[in-house]
Amino acid sequence: MAQQDSDQNSKYNYVNPSSKFFKLFLVYDIFMVFIIVFNLFCLGMNFFLMSNIGAWFFNTIQLPSVLEFYRTHLHPWVIITEAWFIIFLIAELAVRWFLAIVQKHHARWWFFPFIHWYEIIAIIPHFRFLRLFRAGIIAYRLHELGYKVVPDNLRIKALFYYRVVMEELSDRVVITVIDGIRHELDTSSSHKKIIHDLVDHHRQLFTVTLASMLQESLAVALQQQEPAIKQKVGLIVNQAIEDTPELTQLLRLIPIVGGRIEQQIQSIGQRLGENISAGLIEPFTAGSPQKPNESYQLIAEKVSELNIDNHYLEELVESVVYESLEAIRKQVKVKQWQQMLEEHDQLDKKAE
Repeated sequence: MAQQDSDQNSKYNYVNPSSKFFKLFLVYDIFMVFIIVFNLFCLGMNFFLMSNIGAWFFNTIQLPSVLEFYRTHLHPWVIITEAWFIIFLIAELAVRWFLAIVQKHHARWWFFPFIHWYEIIAIIPHFRFLRLFRAGIIAYRLHELGYKVVPDNLRIKALFYYRVVMEELSDRVVITVIDGIRHELDTSSSHKKIIHDLVDHHRQLFTVTLASMLQESLAVALQQQEPAIKQKVGLIVNQAIEDTPELTQLLRLIPIVGGRIEQQIQSIGQRLGENISAGLIEPFTAGSPQKPNESYQLIAEKVSELNIDNHYLEELVESVVYESLEAIRKQVKVKQWQQMLEEHDQLDKKAE
């Protein structure tokens, strides 16, 4: 929340874009990007020139006098300049903190050092590389304002390699975690107790979910198939009456009206079968997904009370867990950045 507050209350929001103060802040930020990058470049070159690799390089190109001149005369100035630059960064940070308090950039006055933690740590000599964070944030802010501090091609490449590094790191972490889970499942029986505890803890939720699913699926299917079921049951009853020879023989003993009575009995039997079917189906079609009927609730309760101490059930759960872990592992091992690179190469070939 503090970071969001900082983004919404950027110093540019307090300055009119057409004013001189806006241009001053803009020039100052560009200056800070330049001076930070230049400072880190000088420190990097100083580290190289003062190292054994630097000495070997200049001896190889036969310019040891140049290296000696740098180490004797220029190196002390680099150290002094770095000390003054650290003092400048401390003073500049203090002034910005004071301005943030006066202009109420953040909800609390002490939010500033937590939001700009990288600048405070970057003052320490061993963490100078964090100064690049400051330069990167300034460059990103200028980019949002429409100033292309970094060329688009360089920015896209930097973003691509950043994603490559982050994907490789996250993949290693996820694969290590998955392998650890598999090892735990192979060498320990505690996962069975965990499964039992999870099932026992979610029995009530399982009951509600199953009852709702039965209401949504089975009740709707019964409603759709109710006419066909009634018709089939009626035909079955009608056919049963026709296939009863004792009744047929008895009705034939009655002259004239015997056939008529037989037809009426068959019709009554068919309607009776249809009504019985409708009466049996109706309890299973009543209710709603939010409030399932009692029949589905009873079924769900009985199913949720099943004893899971079953060898086949444990094998099924273990199989599902192992296959899920393996599927995740395979998906994680897929190099997304390689696919992006191949797609980019294919587009370049088509463009040619």
